[in-house]
Amino acid sequence: MATALKDQLAHDMDAMGRRARAVAAVLATAPRILKDEALRAAAQAMRAQLPGIMAANHEDLAAGRAKGLTAAMLDRLTLDERRIEGIAASLEAIAELGDPVGQEIARWQRPNGLDIARVRTPLGVIGVIYESRPNVTADAGGLCLKAGNAVILRGGSESAYSTRAIHACLVEGLETAGLPADAIQLVATTDRAAVGHMLEMAEHIDVIVPRGGRSLIERVQAEARMPVFAHLDGLCHVYLHEAADPAMARAIAVNAKIRRTGVCGAMETLLCDASVAATLLPSILEDLLAAGCEVRGDAGVQVLDSRVVAACEADWRTEYLDAILAIKLVNGLEDAIAHIEAYGSHHTDSIVTMDAAAAAAFLARVDSAIVMHNASTQFADGGEFGMGAEIGISTGRMHARGPVGVEQLTSFKYLVRGTGQTRPG
Repeated sequence: MATALKDQLAHDMDAMGRRARAVAAVLATAPRILKDEALRAAAQAMRAQLPGIMAANHEDLAAGRAKGLTAAMLDRLTLDERRIEGIAASLEAIAELGDPVGQEIARWQRPNGLDIARVRTPLGVIGVIYESRPNVTADAGGLCLKAGNAVILRGGSESAYSTRAIHACLVEGLETAGLPADAIQLVATTDRAAVGHMLEMAEHIDVIVPRGGRSLIERVQAEARMPVFAHLDGLCHVYLHEAADPAMARAIAVNAKIRRTGVCGAMETLLCDASVAATLLPSILEDLLAAGCEVRGDAGVQVLDSRVVAACEADWRTEYLDAILAIKLVNGLEDAIAHIEAYGSHHTDSIVTMDAAAAAAFLARVDSAIVMHNASTQFADGGEFGMGAEIGISTGRMHARGPVGVEQLTSFKYLVRGTGQTRPG
């Protein structure tokens, strides 16, 4: 019986891949008007199906509580009326973006008269593997469609009911626009073996995008037979430089941690120049502790507030995704950059300072996908970047880096136009 089920899963996954590959050719040349119609119709379907989506989400939340998910994980999983409207609005924002397919990136002429253009093309078929955040279903489906790609989605078991409800709205949008429903497919089973099959489907899937915890990312990177857009830990830092404005430092530090603790752009380590710690940190500590945040600090931070817990080496390497923050005192810009390089995940790091030279050095030398000056790390989001949405934040260095939006979901080809040129022997 087990063998039969295993064979059936392999057959089903292969069939999904074949269907995705078949419709990818259709989507590659689909006119913008149809893609945008599908996105807007999906947004309207989400609004119309609001009660059903919320009921599905309540089932996921009940199961999550029964499994003992943390408050932060439950927050990532939760959909309310405001968040569902936000997802629908993101689909409409994607529709408003320019169509990247066929966009001319560069063009030049050779001395022999050849006219050469580099234009954007879809990647083909994209596989997206994600865990607890159901909004990824709409973001990934919408962005892949806009970029002319077919997509196979595999959500986590924690959000299974919510994911199916959102996917149904995407399919309704495709059908309204007359586009193939197989453009956005959802792996129905929560069997973890389905992930293994996706990672081996190189003949059907061109790129895999994992979005989840370190164990998922590491598995995908180890087993995938196709390129991976990696989204590693969001071990984000805010550095309060000696020339930071106190009010700005307080506002940014508190927002970067407290606004939403479970998102990948949440600050996990706060660095502060020791020379200004006594001036900057007390009010920040008061705000954080009043908000229910546990603070773990080095000896210098503990002196400032008796409620600060002693930090250990592991705290500098931990993505809490919870109301816990590590704070360390540093001796200037060089020390701060060295700490970020040693402990960071190359996701998002920010400096707060009124010193233009210090800001310029930080922006140039910190090797993260997103580097900020005088801004909260919570802005590490494709929607906030004007991309409509994102599939994730890529922390790699190849092709896509930072928020993965429609442009990052394309490749390019060269169009060479001649007038009869031949190459001399």
